[in-house]
Amino acid sequence: MDPSWLPPTVIAIPLIGACLVLALAQHTPRLVVDVAALVTALFTVAGGAVLLVVVGAGRVVTRVGGWTPQIGIVLVADPIGTALALLAAILTACALLYTWRYFDSAEAHVHVLLLLFLAGMVGFALTADLFDLFVFFELMGAAAYALTGHKIEEPQAVHGGFAFGVVNSLGAYFSLTGIALLYARTGRLGLAPLGAALTGRGADVLVLAAMVLVLTGLLVKAAIVPFHFWLADAHAVAPSPVCALFSGVMAPLGLYGVVRVYVTVFGAAVPAVVAHRTLVGLGVVTAGLGAVMCLAQRHLKRMLAYSTIAHLGLFLVGMATLSGQGMAGSMVYLLGHAGVKGALFLLVGLLLARHGNVDEVGLHGRGRADGVARWLFVLAALALAGLPPFGTGLGKAISEEAAERWWLVGIFVLVSAATGGAALRAGLRVHFGLGKPPTDADPDTTSGEDEAQEGRFPARIPMTMVVPVVVLLVGAVAIGVVPAVADRLAEGGRLFVDQAGYLEAVTHGAAATQTPAPARWWTLSGVALGVLSTALAVTLALLAVHGRFGWLGRLLDTPLRTLHRAHSGHVGDYVAWLLGGVAVLSGLLILPALP
Repeated sequence: MDPSWLPPTVIAIPLIGACLVLALAQHTPRLVVDVAALVTALFTVAGGAVLLVVVGAGRVVTRVGGWTPQIGIVLVADPIGTALALLAAILTACALLYTWRYFDSAEAHVHVLLLLFLAGMVGFALTADLFDLFVFFELMGAAAYALTGHKIEEPQAVHGGFAFGVVNSLGAYFSLTGIALLYARTGRLGLAPLGAALTGRGADVLVLAAMVLVLTGLLVKAAIVPFHFWLADAHAVAPSPVCALFSGVMAPLGLYGVVRVYVTVFGAAVPAVVAHRTLVGLGVVTAGLGAVMCLAQRHLKRMLAYSTIAHLGLFLVGMATLSGQGMAGSMVYLLGHAGVKGALFLLVGLLLARHGNVDEVGLHGRGRADGVARWLFVLAALALAGLPPFGTGLGKAISEEAAERWWLVGIFVLVSAATGGAALRAGLRVHFGLGKPPTDADPDTTSGEDEAQEGRFPARIPMTMVVPVVVLLVGAVAIGVVPAVADRLAEGGRLFVDQAGYLEAVTHGAAATQTPAPARWWTLSGVALGVLSTALAVTLALLAVHGRFGWLGRLLDTPLRTLHRAHSGHVGDYVAWLLGGVAVLSGLLILPALP
């Protein structure tokens, strides 16, 4: 049977489900809406799983309407894109189950927006057309803006959604302008036809400018420095289950888009060494800034958001190797991180619902009675640091091996330790009451004490809120202990960086060669570095809760205040940083590539 019907079906399921949920909401109680939305997400999970099995180590190409790639729309499912689509479906299903008891009242528009968000993410991961990439980018964005500003009665929520919308929309306009320039130059919009048209032509200023503009929108979505300012503000006000989607899959999809577009479209026009140097530099700066800002936060959702920024930088460093191993390592890391970070956001949502607060200082010791949730929080924090056998640890190990340079390995270890240590510090203070609450907090740091409760429930935590956390953590472990996952992603990484094979498959329907990729699994050095980063995270957390970093805080007081004030929350400042980032990106990519 021809499998080409599967990719459009997986995209269509959440779209149809959203329409059905909206129709049911007019005449049925809330429970029916909850069940219908969850069933839709589970059908999407099933469709994505079937597609991943069918794809195997190759590609499934769908020419929508039977049109040729030069003038029609093409969908391409490969192991990497399909894995991301499946991840989006799983996280959405967990978020929908979590929302059953999380909100005091949630009208059907929340469920509809989540399903539309899912459709945008799945379409983004499977499309092979640059303009459709933009369309799904906008569908994903429009749903995300509305979900961020869900609590419209609160000024902070409206402001966070507005900043998110303005910055990301501006990035999208840059991308659309770049797409227009490419269309004017080549008369093509498909990724493969564009890549074929630019192969052998060489880079000119217009093509290079188009590349910078297209990548800008994707880097904004990926929250790479200096395009990252919107992410923490959005996470601070968005509902916790929505944050799990933002950190787990939406922002990583921006990185997927960056590497997909470069390899497929611009790989022959811009030297790999230029792209590698630029992306590694951006990744290192992003990882470092995210780790520092993560350690400095007391607002739990902001802390996790900056942790996401730090890990996005690490993912980008791995992907920037432009090798199959680097891509596979980043994908294993990304999938493990999605499970761990999603679980942490859902656990913070439990704190908010039970205590009406997400301030690490204000919650000191108040989470002692949270039962299993407090142990899950500690476990997730350790996993974030790279604890074997979690997928975060395996992905970190493979990425470190692919990076090769010792100083990049050091960055992986230190950033993992810093982000894991910050989360563990919060868990020890909130759930175990260790140490004394700090009294010298930076006044420029958002406290989280004025965060509004998104739901209330009895002292006994509902199972619908515990099950998604357990599912995500079990999934994160499975990624690290089931060899088939890493093997499939190793094969997918090899296909992902094979521009010639991609062009051939889309243009002529050629099957991918079945040369097995080298298996990447746990090594002694990988385990040792994972244990090292975890030990550093534990040490950092214990020293922090017992106030042994007073001298370091005084030393870093001025730099941290400067960083906090740069993240001002003013949309105009964020736009200025974005424009400065475009100028920097232009200098990094255009000047070295000119003849």
